[in-house]
Amino acid sequence: MTPMSSEENPQEPGKPQGQGKPHEPGKPHGAGKSEGSDGPRGPERPQGGGESSGAADGSPAAGAASEDAAGNAAGPSGAQQLTGRQRLAAGLWPPRVTRAQLIVAVLLFGLGLGLAIQVTSNNDDSALRGARQEDLVRILDELDNRTQRLEDEKQRLDAQRTELETSSDQAEEARKQTREKEQQLGILAGTVAAQGPGITLTIRDISGTVEPDMLLDAIQELRAAGAEAVQINDVRVVADTYFSGTGGDVRVDGNAVSSPYVFKVIGKPQDLEPALNIPGGVVQTLEKEQATATVARAEKIIVNALRPVKRPDYARSSSR
Repeated sequence: MTPMSSEENPQEPGKPQGQGKPHEPGKPHGAGKSEGSDGPRGPERPQGGGESSGAADGSPAAGAASEDAAGNAAGPSGAQQLTGRQRLAAGLWPPRVTRAQLIVAVLLFGLGLGLAIQVTSNNDDSALRGARQEDLVRILDELDNRTQRLEDEKQRLDAQRTELETSSDQAEEARKQTREKEQQLGILAGTVAAQGPGITLTIRDISGTVEPDMLLDAIQELRAAGAEAVQINDVRVVADTYFSGTGGDVRVDGNAVSSPYVFKVIGKPQDLEPALNIPGGVVQTLEKEQATATVARAEKIIVNALRPVKRPDYARSSSR
């Protein structure tokens, strides 16, 4: 067997195959020629020579490599960028308000509040602003009359109290006032006939255009003017009276009434008649519907239509 020459060095155990001599400092890799190579040494190339030459030549491959490297470097910082909503929230809060802006905001708020109050006040007074002088005088007279009626009622109650306190027979005086009160309540409830000064309102509806709500408006106007007892044809009008039906077939509390509709009203004639004849009031409204309405004053009006006395189911007197 032929002995192994010194140039054919066997692989040492634990050493990777093909591993050359250790790299000498200051000498680039691959600078020396490999053992057993007799050819001339080629040009020296540093590590990564292919990429470096590409970058130096300015080729597209070199630009792509540079962009990839820049993208890899900017990757962690791009993940920390804020979204559009976050940037908007950061710009709005906390608010950066200057002193001048705050003063302007307060002034604008005060101006808006004043305009709102002014508009509300104008709406409340619009009905009176558009009224004529005659209407304003009538409204003022009605207010004065109501005030006078309340004052008279107060004086009457004061006189009754004085009589009860000074009467020698207080029990008899109390019974007398109780009977008077019973008569007054009976008139209001429609269980007692009444008489006194007042007016008669006669409505003639030939074409059948007068609706029940028009008669109800007349009742409301009369009550506002101080009517104390009202009768329509043969039906007594009280607090719980209702109107139903249609034009030409009107019912009061379920009782059929037909034209002419005769209102017998007890109260102060000087207040009742103007309340019906005001511009745009009951009389003019009925005339627009081609009905006629006449008002006549009288010193004695008799209201004799009665309503049956109803005993309450649950309410009882609390006096002892």
